[in-house]
Amino acid sequence: MAREKMSSVDLAWLRMDSPHNLMQIVAVHVLRQRLDYERVSRMLASPRLMRFRRFRQRVEFDMTGGAHWVDDEDFDIARHLVRTRLPRGSGAAAERLKQFTAKLAAEPLDPARPLWQFHLVEDYDGGSALVQRIHHCIADGIALIGVLLELTDRGATTGPEAPAEETHRLESNPWKPYLEPLTRGAVRAIATGERAWTRGIELLAEPQRALDYLRAGNRLVGDAMQILLMDDDSPTPLKGVPGVAKRTAWNEPLPLDEVKAVARVLRASVNDVLLACVAGALRHYLRAAGADTHGTEVRALVPVNLRPPSDGGALGNRFGLVPLVLPVGIASPLARVREVHRRMDELKAGYQAVLGYTLLAAVGMAPRAVQTPILEYLANKASAVMTNVPGPQQPLYFAGSEIERMMFWVPQSGNIGLGVSILSYNGGVQFGIVSDAGLTPEPQRIIDGFGREFELLVHCLMLMPPELVMAEDFDPVAIEQLLFHSVAHGKRSRRRARRR
Repeated sequence: MAREKMSSVDLAWLRMDSPHNLMQIVAVHVLRQRLDYERVSRMLASPRLMRFRRFRQRVEFDMTGGAHWVDDEDFDIARHLVRTRLPRGSGAAAERLKQFTAKLAAEPLDPARPLWQFHLVEDYDGGSALVQRIHHCIADGIALIGVLLELTDRGATTGPEAPAEETHRLESNPWKPYLEPLTRGAVRAIATGERAWTRGIELLAEPQRALDYLRAGNRLVGDAMQILLMDDDSPTPLKGVPGVAKRTAWNEPLPLDEVKAVARVLRASVNDVLLACVAGALRHYLRAAGADTHGTEVRALVPVNLRPPSDGGALGNRFGLVPLVLPVGIASPLARVREVHRRMDELKAGYQAVLGYTLLAAVGMAPRAVQTPILEYLANKASAVMTNVPGPQQPLYFAGSEIERMMFWVPQSGNIGLGVSILSYNGGVQFGIVSDAGLTPEPQRIIDGFGREFELLVHCLMLMPPELVMAEDFDPVAIEQLLFHSVAHGKRSRRRARRR
């Protein structure tokens, strides 16, 4: 029987499972045409998926606390593809699908089998839906997008059993400005550590290089201390001790071209704009719940891709975590974009992503009794996990049916009770939320705020004179404050005129 030792990072994710937060990635595909169960079964049993060994291997622990991947000699695709019906109810099909997805998010996968399972809803809103659960120890979101692309076609006629003629590549990555600098930062940090030991004599002859290394080392130490000495974020209704039950929610996608246009005008990245919309939606939700948002800041743990370009589609987890503090307390939508942009630039310049990855590797090698309190300490400093995954920008087909919409939800560790996912696909940006049923029982109210916050950004820009927007010294916040002052002054003038 083939045995392969599990990496320390993947083991860390496996050990993070708890009754109130299961470490499984949950995804939903809504398909335009009806799917045939037998055809989907043949598709999943074909080399398209089975060439990834993890999908036919189970986990086996050893006496030392480590784990190995072991071939499941009794593997049966029928255990991993379940034909199902949505629960009966008076609500719309979409609401019942959300309830069904939330129920699955709280159910553990069978530890005696490969840690994945698909649930096929054959009859959903005139088409079908496919709910997928994959344990995080198998792969991260970027790797699983690669698996998805291997299972899909660009047309409806390709046979389900045929292996893909070519490996699809991500053609559009709106978060590249965010991911690439952090990846380079990880490489610089590793290179600095190696060269500092072997090239000391050369550094004496090159003072400028020695100064660069010293600055990098100081930044590395500073970033490590920031992680270790993080203050708690603001106390809000989002924080608390989660239970077992979950809720899921999603929205209508935002047009990606419009988001890109707003980002260009604001001299920001697409990621900055989307995260500012998340901050605004959380602000609106908390204020509606009666919370005081003055000065409120919500920390989110953000996964950052550290895979090299030559990765080759390998599974496993290759990302770091950075703590991003969302400026929920800022009322101005344009000021929120600017502040998110500033904070993201600060993160890009540092090494917190690679430090997060190194920490996960270290605790994965430590006994479970050591890992648990370390990860819980870090998780308790945050209120949410937030992830961005770039998807393909053309329609894909699964087993002959067009994927109309795709959503996914990330797991939360420790006592974190909120997960926010952003996925771009076929010209749209899809937001999804998974939340604890006790802490955030109505996540749809947060989701509904994303589109509203984006529209508010657009309206603010429309109020601005074009010559000011196109100016090189364009300061959107100053102009917004000027406009608000003018509007308020106009209202006061009209009230005085009416009193006369």
